Amino acid sequence: MSTGDPSDDVDGTDSPDEDPEGGDVRDRLEEEADRAIEGFDEGVVDLLSWVLETETRARIYVYLRENPESTSDETADGTGLYPSTVREALAELHDEGKVTRRKRESDGAGNNPYEYAAMAPSELVGNIIDDVQERLNAVFNLDDALDVETPAPPTTDEDPVTITVEDASDEADDGDDEGDL
Repeated sequence: MSTGDPSDDVDGTDSPDEDPEGGDVRDRLEEEADRAIEGFDEGVVDLLSWVLETETRARIYVYLRENPESTSDETADGTGLYPSTVREALAELHDEGKVTRRKRESDGAGNNPYEYAAMAPSELVGNIIDDVQERLNAVFNLDDALDVETPAPPTTDEDPVTITVEDASDEADDGDDEGDL
């Protein structure tokens, strides 16, 4: 029988939901889950930074995938980036075809800002696949370029590395390979 004295309990707590330091186990688990999600998000941002050339552009892309039809000001607020930085990056991403824009519809007589939306990830990857494939083939064929004799399997006229990107929605819709890039 417990008298309410923490020394009466085996682990020094009065409740199974508290840890020995007095914190709530549920809160601690939620904090760990938040940290894991942030780590995943940072990993995605790192990869997108490589694909999109800068972390700023990657953060804008992720925000627009989560919040399509956002204005530059909404994107700046959502990402914590300076509005001028966001406007410049959005202009570049639009020029490159990685984001679309259209005027926001409004009943008022004021200024209608542009709304932006980011292209699908499969399209984004499809845009860089040729470059990645070409670079991998250059590395794979380095010995040939350097005239280094190494025992290797017979070569063909085809590139040894071929990358195919399939859009998961295309595959689910019709089951054929027409979504290949």
